[in-house]
Amino acid sequence: MTDVIGLVLPFFGLIFLGFAVARITRQPLEALGWMNTFIIYVALPALFFQLLAKTPIERLTEWSYIFGSVFSTFVIFSLMFSISVVASRGAIAESTIKGLAAAYGNIGYMGPGLALLAFGEEAAVPVALIFCFENIMHFAIAPMMMALSGGEKASPGALVLSVLKKIVLHPFIIATAVGVLAAYLEFQPPMPIERLLDYLARAAAPCALFAMGVTLALRPLNRVPRELGLIAALKLICHPLLCYVVLSWAGNFSEIWLFSAVLLAALPTATNVFVIAQQYGVWVQRASASILLTTVLSVGTVTALLYMIKSGVLPPDLFP
Repeated sequence: MTDVIGLVLPFFGLIFLGFAVARITRQPLEALGWMNTFIIYVALPALFFQLLAKTPIERLTEWSYIFGSVFSTFVIFSLMFSISVVASRGAIAESTIKGLAAAYGNIGYMGPGLALLAFGEEAAVPVALIFCFENIMHFAIAPMMMALSGGEKASPGALVLSVLKKIVLHPFIIATAVGVLAAYLEFQPPMPIERLLDYLARAAAPCALFAMGVTLALRPLNRVPRELGLIAALKLICHPLLCYVVLSWAGNFSEIWLFSAVLLAALPTATNVFVIAQQYGVWVQRASASILLTTVLSVGTVTALLYMIKSGVLPPDLFP
């Protein structure tokens, strides 16, 4: 247990430091803009490219692994969405945000940092693959469901083009694609470029976690949704459990790949859910509350999950 605490303390400690500094300095949330730009457009893409480019190409085409992870996330989204649609008598837009709150984990900011701390550099490849394909799903679901609800006024052609642009032009996905191409071509960057990428990659996780703490501190918590209990249970307990069962059934993956997927499934609601809610003007303050409270609860749930993994309580394959 001491090892697990030593593992998660620096991780959640960085989030807490960001939270505390934001509370003390009282800088506006907009002041975080350039750090977010550095994280999203430079540091994390450098990390993904550097590690993917060094990975044998055959390891980057584990389609059963990708399907199992994305399918688990889609099931959780569909479950929360369906429950909400029935309870709200057809409120599709609101139910979409609730579904995302239950299924869309913080795999961009929290995922790489925690997975690399827990499992080492080998975890970077499954993290990048999961991030890439799950975000393709989320980027497609949100505008499509908002269009069905009447909240998206664009024409079908413009809607499809918008979705494709969000997918193709996302810096993480571009970095993943370029990294896969480099792995296929067995391309090695010149030493000065390699050193620059190494510096950027090392900065990715600390900056992302600190920025997340700042964001949580400066985002108001005005309304706590009554659905929060169900959202938290689905996101922090049901999602990782379903992912564990599905991937154990889908194939014989390495221990690090399996547990990396389970760990990512156990992460709290992504800050992107608030961004999407704000974009469409639906369930905005309650989306913010979901992010904050699932993040707080995840200190306990993620620590418990890592303890079960490190102590051998969870076998690396349910169906050997």
